[in-house]
Amino acid sequence: MLYPKMSKTRMVFSLDGVWDFQLVTEEVKPSKKLEDSIPMPVPSSYNDIYIGRDFKNHVGSMAYQRTIAITEQMLEKRLVLRFGSATHKAEVFLNGEYIGGHKGGFLPFEFEITKFAKVGENLLTVVVDNIIDNTTLPAGRIVNQTFPNMEPEVHNLPNFDFFNYSGLMRSVHLYTTDKNYIKDIVIFGDDKGNMEWNVLVEGEETLSVQVDILDKGGHCVYQGQGRSGKARITPCELWDTENPYLYRAKVTLRKGQELVDEYTETFGFRTIAIEDCRLYLNGKKLYLRGFGKHEDAPISGRGLNLPYHIKDLALMKWMGANSFRTSHYPYSEEMLNLCDQEGILVIAETPAVGLHTGFTATGMIGGEPKGTWTTLKTAEHHKEVIEDMIWRDKNHPCIVMWSVANEPASEEEGAKEYFEPLTTLAKEKDPQHRPVTIVTYEGSSPETCKVAELCDVLVINRYRGWYDTEGNLKGAAALLKDELERFHKRCPEKPIMLGEYGADTIAGMHDIDEGLFSEEYQVAFLKAYSEVFDSLPYITGEHIWNFADFATAENIKRVQGNKKGIFTRTREPKMSAYYMKQRWNEMKEKENSYE
Repeated sequence: MLYPKMSKTRMVFSLDGVWDFQLVTEEVKPSKKLEDSIPMPVPSSYNDIYIGRDFKNHVGSMAYQRTIAITEQMLEKRLVLRFGSATHKAEVFLNGEYIGGHKGGFLPFEFEITKFAKVGENLLTVVVDNIIDNTTLPAGRIVNQTFPNMEPEVHNLPNFDFFNYSGLMRSVHLYTTDKNYIKDIVIFGDDKGNMEWNVLVEGEETLSVQVDILDKGGHCVYQGQGRSGKARITPCELWDTENPYLYRAKVTLRKGQELVDEYTETFGFRTIAIEDCRLYLNGKKLYLRGFGKHEDAPISGRGLNLPYHIKDLALMKWMGANSFRTSHYPYSEEMLNLCDQEGILVIAETPAVGLHTGFTATGMIGGEPKGTWTTLKTAEHHKEVIEDMIWRDKNHPCIVMWSVANEPASEEEGAKEYFEPLTTLAKEKDPQHRPVTIVTYEGSSPETCKVAELCDVLVINRYRGWYDTEGNLKGAAALLKDELERFHKRCPEKPIMLGEYGADTIAGMHDIDEGLFSEEYQVAFLKAYSEVFDSLPYITGEHIWNFADFATAENIKRVQGNKKGIFTRTREPKMSAYYMKQRWNEMKEKENSYE
């Protein structure tokens, strides 16, 4: 799906701003203006904008509404309404008429509204549902609770350890195209200068397509004809972490000599490969240094927040990090565009988290273990999400791997049967055939994991020294190294990386004996893990959990959220940030000296 961009043939209008908002307690009448509405910023999560537990933890639907002005010139074209996301389900109405719905809270969707719109003022109503259950991604469950002399209460408990923020959390746009238009573009290049393109056109068969490849200075280095083709650009600048060189493909659609549509897509020349149990970027050994992280910030929650996006990437580069995982859902298109520009590598993950009926809201075992793959009804939706994520993000050079899920019940019977068609689908749908993984947890050991052979890279999450072996970092390191060696013995041809490892740390809490929750313990924990990684040649990366502290469901194991961040939620560094900065920058200098 193409991101809304202005061109000679396309108009784009932002609908971001302050909308009318109401928590839904009775049926919404989309043809009428909301009564007793309150102002709500779009994009943002709704939860932290106003005060009150009942507001923050509302279970069910919410209504967003605004008017949009449509001109005669806009209706002479094809008019499209596009949502960056709506978490987790949405129904959209224009002037009271239902124009479409969508399931899945972290990917864009759009509707042509030409026949629904009228010249002048139009009433747009969006009803968003925040419920997570055994059919949604991420997964959760509805619990009805009763207390003496009280009305029954409904609670929506997540199977995952982050807050269930919801609402219109990404940008909303209107855009126009001709009735004949460029529907999508596939374009990529390798480290030898070979490139391929495929332009999807909606409209007449006689329309002609031209593809101009522009360098950073805007000079045309190649011109091709046709809806698909291959070419070789020599010499060409490669995209990598030190020099993230981006080319632009200007695609034009013509009817005879008449320009019908124009769209410009960025891409890079680079190759991701696996050899000798390691990842390679453009033929050079690649070690992923970075984080699991969240789209999470004070007040805006999981809403699109460009200042925090840019701040986060600046802090990563300051530390010598080169990568992160979009844990645990696809991130905004704006963030991926920034990563393309800044040379930050990305493991892109679906929202398939909580696929484990034994997980509780804080990620601890304690629910109803076993039977996950007969209880959950997510398989078909999971396929849709994989296809939509890969189709949205296919052209980004920053993406080096796809993650199909995070911490599923991959040790249970039925896991292989559930995931095998999904990993196959991910490889088939990606035009670049990037590596695919399933990120597994501690309960899925080298002896019990049912999905290891499905993965191109083994990405495992481990918290030895925190959730077990607490305080005994020597013992934790010994257990970690032993388990990594057992995984390597089982899958000797596959690279291994730590997708998560970390310790909750209260900023400003110190202990001369490196006690739990102290900043000193977090540093000692990371040092112990680093020594293990450095001793094993098949380790291809380390992603600390987490980049920054983040919000979770309330629980006595969480002090205003998860505190495993190297930075606080407002991005102040803990002691560990300086340790990792020294480690990663030394690694970076050593890598550069080999070139």
